[in-house]
Amino acid sequence: MHDVRDLWAGDLVAFLIGSGITFDQALQRAGVPTDRDRWVLRTTLPTERAGRFQGPLVVTMRWLTPAQAITATQVSARFPFNHGAPIHIGDPAAIGADLAAPLFGPPVEGVPADKVAVFWACGVTPHEAALAAGLDLMICHAPAHAFVTDMRSDELHMP
Repeated sequence: MHDVRDLWAGDLVAFLIGSGITFDQALQRAGVPTDRDRWVLRTTLPTERAGRFQGPLVVTMRWLTPAQAITATQVSARFPFNHGAPIHIGDPAAIGADLAAPLFGPPVEGVPADKVAVFWACGVTPHEAALAAGLDLMICHAPAHAFVTDMRSDELHMP
């Protein structure tokens, strides 16, 4: 469904959730590839409960070289309102990320010898919390399709 106007009611609440793709252009300019080696994974890290909303932290994982991981951390930290810096770099098991069962993307086949796993908080996290809350209605974005604005992503970073 692409048009939700018929579902909308006056008592609904909307949230604009930041996306990691916001800083992809800045990562690309800095030499960090964004077009491959990316997965969305559920972790065993709990989120902070807010009323009936709770659930596991969902992350976006990318395989990067150690040098790219440093650059990606420096660049993405300038976007604190759009996921910001990575929440973890290193062993996926340390945060309970199951590489065999990603939410989006094929199962992760082995660890590249020259790469390290880099994890950012993902906009799918509130989706998981809303599902766990048993809401009667939830309208959400499709992966990699989010809010459209005339603002450039570079306008969203902190100096």
